[in-house]
Amino acid sequence: MLAQVGVELLDRIERYCDTAPRATADVVEVGGFTIFVARTGWPFYARPRPGGSYDASDVRAVRAVLAQHGVPDQLEWIDACVPTLLPAARTAGMTVHQHPLLVLRGQVRSCPVDGVEVVVLGPDDARVSDVRAVVSAGFADSDDTAASEPVEETIRQRAREGLLVLAGGFEAGAAIAGGTHAPRDDVTELTGIATLPRARRRGVGAALTAALARDAADRSAGLVFLSAGSDAVARVYERVGFRRVGVACVAQGDS
Repeated sequence: MLAQVGVELLDRIERYCDTAPRATADVVEVGGFTIFVARTGWPFYARPRPGGSYDASDVRAVRAVLAQHGVPDQLEWIDACVPTLLPAARTAGMTVHQHPLLVLRGQVRSCPVDGVEVVVLGPDDARVSDVRAVVSAGFADSDDTAASEPVEETIRQRAREGLLVLAGGFEAGAAIAGGTHAPRDDVTELTGIATLPRARRRGVGAALTAALARDAADRSAGLVFLSAGSDAVARVYERVGFRRVGVACVAQGDS
């Protein structure tokens, strides 16, 4: 069930989603959209400006420019802030995924797991590469951590700049889970939370989420939010103290 949400809360999240990529991306304005062209690290997407009205022709126009700049054919937005975009994106031939949007309410609930240590890693910690490999494998639904994408130095540099915080879950010294949050002023988003398949259904994801949320609070974050991959995953975050406040949309092209 969605919590009662004021316009101001969603506006704060929208402002964060516009601000956060600008530290590492160039901006291209197209119609009512902002395209973020990454300078380093992983690629971004385009976002609509809140309050605008969109139709399929607007979506087709921005998709053409995305391709010109080598940005993935992807749009992201909060449904309640731009209600016309979901049908427009579908009419333009995109597949739209809807994800529960959650905000931390009150204090973080502890979720310890016997035998598992959750650690917030500094930028020079030797375990950064292991945790990043685990996150990649977790999203690939695999226990094979041998083929992680080469973004370790990007993570370390952003951690040094205060743009990213990485946490890892360890069992008998081996990384089994990982995730990040990205502080911008007093707002942060938790992202990339993943657990190896062999370590799932034990509460490790909740323990990792709690550690990231607690770190955000220690850094004086007044708003901590995330989006969940599914209702089942959202229930894990709700155990930590998050509450649903809306729907985050991700539209992707077939190419």
